[in-house]
Amino acid sequence: MKLDQHYVDPRLVALYDGNNPGAEDTEFYLQLAADLEASCILDLGCGTGVLTRKLAAVAGRQVSGVDPAPSMLAHARQQPGAERVRWVEGNSSALGTPGADLAVMTGNVAQVFLDDAEWNGTLRHLHAALRPGGHLAFDSRRPEARAWEGWTRAATHERGDSIHGPLESWLEVVDVQPGRVHFVGHNVFLQTGENVVVDSELRFHSQREIADSLEEVGFTITDVYGDWQRGPVTSESRVMVFVAGRGG
Repeated sequence: MKLDQHYVDPRLVALYDGNNPGAEDTEFYLQLAADLEASCILDLGCGTGVLTRKLAAVAGRQVSGVDPAPSMLAHARQQPGAERVRWVEGNSSALGTPGADLAVMTGNVAQVFLDDAEWNGTLRHLHAALRPGGHLAFDSRRPEARAWEGWTRAATHERGDSIHGPLESWLEVVDVQPGRVHFVGHNVFLQTGENVVVDSELRFHSQREIADSLEEVGFTITDVYGDWQRGPVTSESRVMVFVAGRGG
C-alpha cells in the first residue's frame, strides 16, 4: 500500500487531527466498546491515535494501535495517554492472533484498500485476530451520497494559521471511475510558497459489496447503521457503519 503524503509529511501529520475532528464517530466507537464490554481492542489504521488513546483510558483494557505510517505513530506516541497503548507499525498482517474482543477501522480507513485482494486479505487478518464471538466495526462513505462532488476548491478552500505559519488548503477531484475516486489536496505554506500536494485515491464499495466480502471471510453482520446515532441506512445517509461478529 502506498501511503498518502498527509500520513508521511510531519507538517501535515501535525495538522491531521484539526482537519479530521470526528467527534460523532469517536463517541460511537467508545460507546460500542462499552456496550460490548471489550477488554482487548485493536485499532487498525489508528493514525494519530485520538480514538485509540480514549479507548485505552478505561481501566483494565488492553488496546493496540496499528498503522503503517511511522510519522503518524511518532505523533501518536507523543500525545497524553499514549503510554497506555501498545503501538505497532505495520498493516493488518501485524495484528497477529491476540483473541481480541473488538477490532475497529475508523475514519473511512476501509476505503484505502483499492483492490479486492488487499481488502479481502485485511478482513481475513482481522477475522484471525478476533476471538470467537468478537466483533469488527468500521465505517465507509456511502457511494450513493457522492461525497466527492463537494471536494472542490470553492467548497473546501481554507486559510488559517498552523505551527508552520499561515497555510492555505483545498481539495480537487482528478478523476471519477466506477467505485474509485482520485483527488488531490493542496497545502500551501505561505511563508515559503511551498505547495505540498497530496495525491489520494479511495475505493467506494457499495453496501452489498461490503456485506458480501464480510460474509466471504466468515463474519456475520449484526448491524449496519446509516449515521452515528445508530439510525438505519436511508437514501439520505452519507455513511455506512458496519458491525460484524466472528462466529465460533
